[in-house]
Amino acid sequence: MPHLTSLLDDLRGRLVVSCQAYPGEPLHGPGHMTAMALSAIAGGAAGIRCEGPDDVRAIRAATTLPVIGLWKVGHEGVYITPTLDHALRVADAGADLVAIDATARPRPDGRTLAETIGALHERGIAVMADVATFAEGLAAADAGADVVSTTLAGYTHERGDAADAPDLELVRALAAALDVPVFAEGRIATPNQLATAFEAGAWSVVVGGAITRPAAITASFVAAIPAHAAAAGVATAGPVGATETSGGLRG
Repeated sequence: MPHLTSLLDDLRGRLVVSCQAYPGEPLHGPGHMTAMALSAIAGGAAGIRCEGPDDVRAIRAATTLPVIGLWKVGHEGVYITPTLDHALRVADAGADLVAIDATARPRPDGRTLAETIGALHERGIAVMADVATFAEGLAAADAGADVVSTTLAGYTHERGDAADAPDLELVRALAAALDVPVFAEGRIATPNQLATAFEAGAWSVVVGGAITRPAAITASFVAAIPAHAAAAGVATAGPVGATETSGGLRG
């Protein structure tokens, strides 16, 4: 796949930003996510990872940079692009690389990972394998995945140990063992963690919520307010309407 070689070259040593919003969130929808993607690109992102055919199609129309597409269906088990049909529809929407769950869990359509990847390759579609463990990364590469990503590390029953920090040791182990590119993804929240992921051997690093989830980012700042300051604020705060009227909201 000559196009894949060029795409991976464009992403090597670069940042990919994952632009996703869940139903019910204020930024959910193709228009908002396209604006988010363009903002990330303006900041230097080399590619975008996005969810659902509608968002993929809209973002594809707005940029020529690499687009990694997926489709989340449900919340349990294999839900990241769970079937061949989902993968084909993501590809049809314009994704350059289709991300699929490549864990050892059974796939809803009964196909094996190798069968799914093989069917996509027959149509010229490149595959990113989202894995949780070292063994799954090896198996995904053996099954023909074009890229292996640590997206699901800490989020499956095989490793029920989701933590705040990214699994950079998994990145290091996979990068040393595989011939295909290894992308670092999952809970990368700071520039230092991104730099460490590259030092561990990551081909590219994907950052999502730390950049594109303003509600969660805001909540982290709110949670850091010292208790005594919060108590003082509650004690002295007047009616919200009065504050808005006298000087407007600032910040």
